[in-house]
Parts: sequence; structure tokens; C-alpha cells
Amino acid sequence: MEWYRQPKAPTVLGHEVSGSVVAIGSGVEGVREGDRITATHHVPCLVCRYCLSGRETVCEMLRRTRFDPGGYAEYIRVPAVNVERGVLKLPEEVSDDTGSLLEPLGCALRGQRKAGVEAGQSMLIVGGGIAGCLHLLAARAHGVGPIFVSDIRDARRRFAADLGADEVLDARADVPGAVESALGHGVDRVIVCTGARGAIDQAVGSVDRGGTVLFFAPMRPDETYEVPFNEIFWRHDVTLTSSYGASLADLTLALELTSTRRINVDSLVTHRLPLGEIQKGFEMMLEGDESLKIVVDPRLDRA
Repeated sequence: MEWYRQPKAPTVLGHEVSGSVVAIGSGVEGVREGDRITATHHVPCLVCRYCLSGRETVCEMLRRTRFDPGGYAEYIRVPAVNVERGVLKLPEEVSDDTGSLLEPLGCALRGQRKAGVEAGQSMLIVGGGIAGCLHLLAARAHGVGPIFVSDIRDARRRFAADLGADEVLDARADVPGAVESALGHGVDRVIVCTGARGAIDQAVGSVDRGGTVLFFAPMRPDETYEVPFNEIFWRHDVTLTSSYGASLADLTLALELTSTRRINVDSLVTHRLPLGEIQKGFEMMLEGDESLKIVVDPRLDRA
């Protein structure tokens, strides 16, 4: 998503965080120095018509709230409104790595709820990166199956298989045909975790009549996708929807599922690097061969 980040430069990136409270501003309640927490950089107002109808992630305030300066730092300041509406204490059984993954897991849980994901449904996840693997773990925890995962990278297909995918598919091959061959029909739910046009083609071609496609990643702003309207909506009654962000309720559910070990997100962490080697981390992610989730830990700089 360079098209999204580059116009913001220079800036400190990073919003999936966990850490220990080292100082507290005046009037702060419910959090003490020494507490291990996770915090979300975007929080809603909770009083607008969107929030009151359960659409917190389109709240105007949600787009304006953020950390200072950003997650890729040894220390960050969490604004008062974020402390009030976006901080969760981490119990002893939840690792710091897991704490940093609660926000993206919450986003996945919210997306699946919006898509009407239920136990017993079949699912295709298009894209086996970190978002796709979080969706895989969340779907498994909710009794979804069988689950197919497609990706063009061998390593990511291996990750998905190790995490419990029923079948992994090479995205360069005929994915809709493979799904049809396995099930005799399309899948109930498709989650698209990449903005590539070919991935959208796979999704639309793989969903069953009456099914739902959830778009979980954006396209480039200069790209469009032509929807075969009559085929999708009129003849096959397919629902196309999208999801962005998460609310505190979604993070709370993510914490519950991880603390009770129904979801083990620690298994997604393939590398841990000091802050001083963050450039190496970005290069590893761009290569994408042996890395899935890279945790940046400033404490390692002092080791």
C-alpha cells in the first residue's frame, strides 16, 4: 500500500502495539503504571448515528484519532480518548506478541461477523498473508469448514496448511475449478485479503449461489473492477461486502479468544527484530518467502 503511505511521509508508521505503561497523565483512571496493555490507534465517538447503529468503523472520530508518534517507536503517547475507549489490559497468560496482534485479529473478527460467517459453512480465503491467516484461525475457532486458502507463494501455502487449512491452492491455477471439484459447488463465504484484480476474479468465480464475498483489502485508488451485475446479483443472489477496522468490542472478543487459547496467534510470529533493524524487517516482508508476522521489539535493541 505504498500509494497510501508515501503521501504521509515523513511519518512514524505502526499501529499494532502492546507494551507496558511507564507514565500516566492527569485524570487517567483504570490504568496504572506497570500495566501491560494493548491500545488501538483509532477509536469511535460512541454517540453518532453510525456508532449507535453498530457501524463504529465509519465514525468520523475514528479516522482522526491516532498514537503519537506511531507504533514503530520505543515510547508512544496514547491520547486520553484512546485510553478511555481503546485500551485493554493484558492478562498474564497473554504474551506481548499476542497483544500486538489483537487489533488485526479484531478487524478479522468484525469482518467475519459482517459477512455472516457461521459454523459449518465452507470458506475460501484468497491471500495467505498475515490477514488471511488471521481469518483462517478465526474461522477455525468458529467451526467453519472446509476452508480453502489460495496464494501464489509456496511459503504462504505452507503456512496456511500448517495452521489448519483443509486445502491450499496455487492462486496461479484454476481456483474456482478446484473448489467446484472438491465440493460440487462454490463456497458459502469468500474472504479476499488482497486487492489484486485476479484475486477478485477468483473470489467471484468461487462463491456459491446465495453466498457472500468479503473484501478485506483495498485496490489501488486508480484501479476499478467491473462487476457482472446480472450474473452476480440477479441470477446468483451473491452478496458483496467489505469491512474496515475494529471497535473496542472486537478487540475485547479477540482478547477473550486468545486468552482462552481458542485462537493461538503466537503461531503466526516467524521473526522478532530490534527496532534498529526495522528496515531489514520491511525487506523480509517484501520478499515474503519465509516471513509471515515480524514483531519489532525495542527491548531487543538494549539486549
